[in-house]
Amino acid sequence: MLASATVARIETILEPHLGPFESASWWARADRAAGELSALFEALFGDDAPRLLDAVFVAVAQATARRPVDLRAMDARRQATPDWFHAPDRVGYVAYVSRLCGTLAAVAEHLDYLEELGVNYLHLMSVLRARDGQNDGGYAVVDYADVDPRLGTWDDLVNLTTALRQRGISPCIDVVVNHTAYEHRWAKAARAGDPRYRQFYLMFPDRTMPDRYEETLPEVFPQMAPGNFTWDADAAAWVWTTFNSYQWDLNYANPDVFVEMLEVMLTLANAGVEVLRIDAVAFTWKRLGTNCQNQPEAHYLAQAFRSLLDVAAPGVLVKAEAIVAPSDLSAYLGAYPSERRECHLAYHNQLMVMLWSSIASGETRLAAASLASLAATPVDAAFCTYVRCHDDIGWAVDDALAASVGLDGPAHRAFLAAFYRGDFPDSFAAGVAFSTNDDVGDERTCGTTAELCGVQKALRSGSVHELDLAVRRIELLYGVSLGFGGIPLIYMGDELGIGNDEDYAVDVLHADDSRWIHRPQMDWSGASRRHSAGSVEQRVFESFRRLLSARRGAAALSTGGRTYIAAYDDPAILAWVREHDVHGRLLGVANVAARHARLPFEALAWCGIEEATDLLGWRDIRRDSKELVVAPYGVAWFTDAGTSALQPPPVGSARTV
Repeated sequence: MLASATVARIETILEPHLGPFESASWWARADRAAGELSALFEALFGDDAPRLLDAVFVAVAQATARRPVDLRAMDARRQATPDWFHAPDRVGYVAYVSRLCGTLAAVAEHLDYLEELGVNYLHLMSVLRARDGQNDGGYAVVDYADVDPRLGTWDDLVNLTTALRQRGISPCIDVVVNHTAYEHRWAKAARAGDPRYRQFYLMFPDRTMPDRYEETLPEVFPQMAPGNFTWDADAAAWVWTTFNSYQWDLNYANPDVFVEMLEVMLTLANAGVEVLRIDAVAFTWKRLGTNCQNQPEAHYLAQAFRSLLDVAAPGVLVKAEAIVAPSDLSAYLGAYPSERRECHLAYHNQLMVMLWSSIASGETRLAAASLASLAATPVDAAFCTYVRCHDDIGWAVDDALAASVGLDGPAHRAFLAAFYRGDFPDSFAAGVAFSTNDDVGDERTCGTTAELCGVQKALRSGSVHELDLAVRRIELLYGVSLGFGGIPLIYMGDELGIGNDEDYAVDVLHADDSRWIHRPQMDWSGASRRHSAGSVEQRVFESFRRLLSARRGAAALSTGGRTYIAAYDDPAILAWVREHDVHGRLLGVANVAARHARLPFEALAWCGIEEATDLLGWRDIRRDSKELVVAPYGVAWFTDAGTSALQPPPVGSARTV
């Protein structure tokens, strides 16, 4: 499949570095990848496919030759145990380096804290060098091969990934694949008229084609950056700029762009990064007459990156940052009628949105319908579940699903936006609006988990009762996220109940972007109160520790299983069955209302649990006659103390996720 001259060149590159066993393993992986890539490249690049195939395998061989020995040893271990990231003790922590502790070197000084919390996956945001001034939170990259000088140096990054690896913590870094900063060297060359680099971007001499595309394109930031094209006088062209005028979309129809981005990923993998989060992957392919999201070719690109990384660095995971509609979500994990190897991980944004929707409304009809509509997750992939992240919450409510449970989609989205900005009667939240688009009735929401759950509002009012409820809401949200299956992520500060940064607008670079309100500096003085009995920090931190400790003992939460949504009469109950062929079954039960909720005691037997154990210690649930009574905002994880064989849930009692 590869040209004979290419094979000979690769053998020359690898021979000084790989022994016979490593070499045999490498070629086995390469043969598999070549078989996958032939069809992908033909679909993506047509007649350029054979040339590109040879070019990328030479690049992969060169990266393999440069890969440090300790990383190759890690690869070998993980090849022998390909489910290494499936264990239930896998838990992530997400933070901006600048907000966590300032520099990469300083991160290493706080690893004891992360280990005490119980995390072993660290996603560090905004590490690579971004443009000065406004840069979309670091996602307008100037140089993929350099670290933001305010955070340190490339050596600091390598030293940190080494320190993390020695502690069994997997580092994750963002790779912004859809666009570069206006100041990137490729963009500079394009503006200067270099014909090669003009083909790296999507540039048009007049408004004819941009206007045709705009007929079906949504606006990502309608207030901050209306439209999807920006006139550049130096280039004398309209440039495709989906997110901001200073973020230029790359042209992946040009195979040279694919090769360059592959080199970026290989370099980061060789620096010790173990999870590559490919940012805005859903936007990477453009097609006239569509919304230019989730195109088949965007999936082909993700599959191709995964396939080639598996050759050079098989111990590295690829995570899709695809915050898309429910119907489009599972495909990024390779969930097709015939499963494909796409990304190892993807964000479960539907679970996140539905959790917030449920505690605002106090009922779960929409959540149950939405979560049950998702395709089953491939056994060798996993969702990352989360409660909050660095971005806004977009109220991704499918209108047809909403109608199926008696809700009006636009009205429910408007309700959620009003509720979480605190403008709805009896709202406990204190969030703020982001990127309101009155033309389509869309408003997104910002705020830390604590603010959206009412912690800070309760503290300001002095209400002990409201504070108790607010803390319980945090426990509920994370009780579901940590118990749903997949790899859960904790956003920095959630474990301490940190509130909004009300002074974010003092920084002129942040003033026009309300997302900075939920990107506060880490409160290390507050962290020191996590052991002070009765403090908010201690109550929230200990709830995280309790949940994480229970999760480590819940084998059914290993990835590779299946999650079903179970339906019961009480609309406040969100219940799910986590089923694993090897590790048994777990029934999760959550009450999203501020009242007691009930479900039949037979629910345990219906999902195959005979001798029930609540891994959370029967703290929020009790048996009352023939019912299970769940406390307000309570959560329970039931497993079977016996060894009953797995049977499918009864027909009609549950739906697969």
